Amino acid sequence: MAHQFLSQPIAQISVEQLHQRMCESPEGLQLIDVREEEEVAIAHLEGFENLPLSAFAEWSDKIQTLFDPDTETLVLCHHGSRSAQMCQWLLGQGFTHVKNIVGGIDAYSLIIDRSIPRY
Repeated sequence: MAHQFLSQPIAQISVEQLHQRMCESPEGLQLIDVREEEEVAIAHLEGFENLPLSAFAEWSDKIQTLFDPDTETLVLCHHGSRSAQMCQWLLGQGFTHVKNIVGGIDAYSLIIDRSIPRY
């Protein structure tokens, strides 16, 4: 995956906007969490599909069948760096409505839901 698509701008969504969207209309969203399984075991948000970047070779060739490239896709990680990489890759695969969740699950825990453990 590396940095092959870094020239494209990445749309972003704040954790406040994410929370609002998940409360109001979650059915129109595709939610991807690129953290490792051990991280998800510590802290997670309901509705996110876990696709660890370390397992890229296992799921990358199936991305078009797992998700609709034309549906809004929001990507989460711990702080926002790995999810930004995933967003770049998804854009390169033809996904049209991709957004990086700024601050990741750490910001979500701090700002939205303090019951979610921080690590």
